[in-house]
Amino acid sequence: MFIKLFEKHYKINLKRYNQKQLLIYLALTLGILCPTNVISQPLTRPKFNEFNIYSKKSFITKAVERTGSSVVTIDTQKYIKKRKYPRNSQLFIDPYFERFFGLDLLNDNKPRIEQNQGSGFIFSDGLVMTNAHVVNGSDKVIVGLKNGKKLKATLIGQDFFTDIAVLKIEGKGPWPIAQLGDSSKIKVGDWAIAVGNPFGLENTVTLGIISNLKRNVTQLGIYDKKLELIQTDAAINPGNSGGPLLNSNGEVIGINTLIRSGPGAGLSFAIPINKAKEISNQLIKNGKVIHPMIGISLIDENNFETNKNSVKVGYVVPSSPAEKIGIKIDDIIIKVGNKDIEKASDVISQISQNGIYKQINILLKRKNKFIRLKVKPTDITNLQNN
Repeated sequence: MFIKLFEKHYKINLKRYNQKQLLIYLALTLGILCPTNVISQPLTRPKFNEFNIYSKKSFITKAVERTGSSVVTIDTQKYIKKRKYPRNSQLFIDPYFERFFGLDLLNDNKPRIEQNQGSGFIFSDGLVMTNAHVVNGSDKVIVGLKNGKKLKATLIGQDFFTDIAVLKIEGKGPWPIAQLGDSSKIKVGDWAIAVGNPFGLENTVTLGIISNLKRNVTQLGIYDKKLELIQTDAAINPGNSGGPLLNSNGEVIGINTLIRSGPGAGLSFAIPINKAKEISNQLIKNGKVIHPMIGISLIDENNFETNKNSVKVGYVVPSSPAEKIGIKIDDIIIKVGNKDIEKASDVISQISQNGIYKQINILLKRKNKFIRLKVKPTDITNLQNN
């Protein structure tokens, strides 16, 4: 009996011992397969890292935070007695440019107050830069700040030919001032951030790239402007006109000015900030801008055989300095001043730098004959009055 009880007790203990031994072996096995430095990590750590990753600000956010407070809404009022449309206007040839000129084509000749809205940005102490077409002909201008304040503004000057205007806010600062960049340093493919306040909506932002540079407005069917534009695929919404185009650092590299909404829809254009600064400085100093001209339109041509560019006269304005000295259609411009001419912009640049008070030498080729001439440029407004 005793022996049987002993054997039973021994088997139970042996069974318990085997279970303990099995557990120990299992724990050792898990320790080998799953190192302690892995299984001891807190479960919350991956989520913490994920939070850090997604909480970082993008360069777009940083750029807008740097300049967004300087972007303003511009509300204008104009008393309309009777609508008058210019004859031979390109607007009727290209109706999708209506918004660029701030016009609608309603057959309504009743006196009324016309209200428009655009954007702008503060670039100096109380001074706002915007498009001329945003404020053109306005009797009252109100500037809306990001903090909700609305203040009256006076027009310092506007230049129709480059579509630049400068306003002065009637009030005391301090003012949030935009950081102006250098548009000569931008390249095709750079980031472009368009900012504006369309319909009064604060800091609407679109992103794209610089699609092209020095896009001549004559290529877009506009012949009464003097502009070389930045082309971007960043959408410029209605009401964004006059707002800043930023680079990835939040610096202003252009002024949003034109939306192509007809054939070729999706194209947006901005005035290079270097040109805008030059024009605004003249407006602040003189209230107007002088545009030296000799009265010719130019055509860039490329000889595919020689792979060389040439600049041909496409049109000569009647009674202009160019006509008076004998420049003719199809003449090839070889040299202006000391500059060898490769493209039309070279001619424009040389004449602009020369000014309207002194003569400049021009070398041209007519058929197989070289001709040297001297011409004194005049302001573009004088050409319009002829």
